[in-house]
Amino acid sequence: MIKRYGDVAAVDDVSFEIAPAELVTLLGPSGCGKTTTLRLIAGLEMATEGSIWIGGRDVTHLSAADRDVSMVFQSYALFPHMNVLENVSYGPRVQGATRAKAEEMAHEKLKLIGLAGLEKRAPSELSGGQQQRVAVARALVLEPEVLLFDEPLSNLDAKLRRRVREDIRELQQKLRLTVAYVTHDQEEALAVSDKIIVMSNARIAQVGTPRGLYDEPHSLFVADFIGDATIVEGEVVSLDGGMARVRLAGLEKDLPSRGLKVGPAKLAVRPHGFRIWPADPGRPAIAGRVHKASYLGKHVEYTVETPAGEFFAIDGATERVPAQGTDVWVTLNDQGVALVPA
Repeated sequence: MIKRYGDVAAVDDVSFEIAPAELVTLLGPSGCGKTTTLRLIAGLEMATEGSIWIGGRDVTHLSAADRDVSMVFQSYALFPHMNVLENVSYGPRVQGATRAKAEEMAHEKLKLIGLAGLEKRAPSELSGGQQQRVAVARALVLEPEVLLFDEPLSNLDAKLRRRVREDIRELQQKLRLTVAYVTHDQEEALAVSDKIIVMSNARIAQVGTPRGLYDEPHSLFVADFIGDATIVEGEVVSLDGGMARVRLAGLEKDLPSRGLKVGPAKLAVRPHGFRIWPADPGRPAIAGRVHKASYLGKHVEYTVETPAGEFFAIDGATERVPAQGTDVWVTLNDQGVALVPA
């Protein structure tokens, strides 16, 4: 599908499918087109070209009210003058349900998401996480064919975000909901998704499972955007079937060739792909100097300056943390290193 505003394409030839009971995340930086894509599915925007199908039905030209979708907004959009029960039962009442039936449906969904007993509270009397759950209950009460989330956790603090995203994932799997989920937070996307669609400049950059995207990025953009990665210059020195012998600043490593030929190549090295040695490990290693070392309790984050560039590494050895300016040696681990296709 395509969505243009004048001469500007906000969504440019985007096409994908979400299977029943699947949670698919649209992930990308601000302005990449992910929220516009979600609004096109919801019927809040109309496609300039292309079609949108939900459950085998062409809904391209239908209004939002006729699409059998519900949306959880970034701001939650709860009615401040209504209590929790009234907020959740509002949708069924608008669709013609009796007050008793609407409240019965609302009670059922509130119990399902763990808010039973809070029906009479106003939104202002709830925590951020509770407000988010009310917004989910209000969307679920209509039993939509597709549930849409637009940056649902952006207003929560880090610890609460982690807890609520687990709640959303558990609820989605328990009820077998079909979900399209928008976020710019890579960790959030990796945690909740069956499949991730990475978007860049109004187009799809790559589609895959969380592990597939993290371990085998198809481009430098995806490698850099999904989690942290150090992009380094290397060289493919030989090929053997689907494997490549890669040289990096004196180190050699065998990696899946991913279609590359002999010659210069770029590698994406995840933070856990490096190992930091405070003394010469007695095997090929890259000499470096600690530019920054941050102790974070369960691990140490390092920025190390080397002849091959600046490396960002995470090391679980926290007993002795080298100070800034200390000479260290760097090797590559078996995991967290991948060639990036041209």
